[in-house]
Amino acid sequence: MASANPQDTSLLSVFTLGYFPTIPTVFENYVTDCRVDGKCVQLALWDTAGQEDYERLRPLAYSKAHVILIGFSIDSPDSLDNVKHKWIEEATRLCAGVPIILVGLKKDLREDPVAAEEMRKKSLRFVTSHDGEQTCREIGAKRYLECSSLSGEGVDDVFEAATRAALLTFEKGEGSGCCVVL
Repeated sequence: MASANPQDTSLLSVFTLGYFPTIPTVFENYVTDCRVDGKCVQLALWDTAGQEDYERLRPLAYSKAHVILIGFSIDSPDSLDNVKHKWIEEATRLCAGVPIILVGLKKDLREDPVAAEEMRKKSLRFVTSHDGEQTCREIGAKRYLECSSLSGEGVDDVFEAATRAALLTFEKGEGSGCCVVL
């Protein structure tokens, strides 16, 4: 998942390792098994760094992608704008034809009164599910899902959807390698 925010790494850590990380990382790889429709699938997940310093490294992760997850933070409207103006362009340029799943991260914050007050103080609003669905259509993503790495809500759904999309790509013979999480 690409952005300059650590919540992307949190999603991968919760799914693969079962815990919420306290120290952010820059460029991580994870391997885990996932069972979908009775099939055991080994996922190789690449967590790419979103910072400009790593722009030349990210293409290495794209080379054998079956699916790309693009994440944004629900408490950061700017991160959704980055999906539309940076990440989708990079993903489609480097991985034409690879299915994309858009993921709204930090879903739990919508119900958090402290987070809501912080957003109000900054004259911001949370990204709504409707905003996410609309962006999904605009960028041509296959799915839009939301999750919370902190509570675990929706995390398995994200990776089940990614695995299904990856299997469809693999079965069509359109790729080889791993499930790359951008």
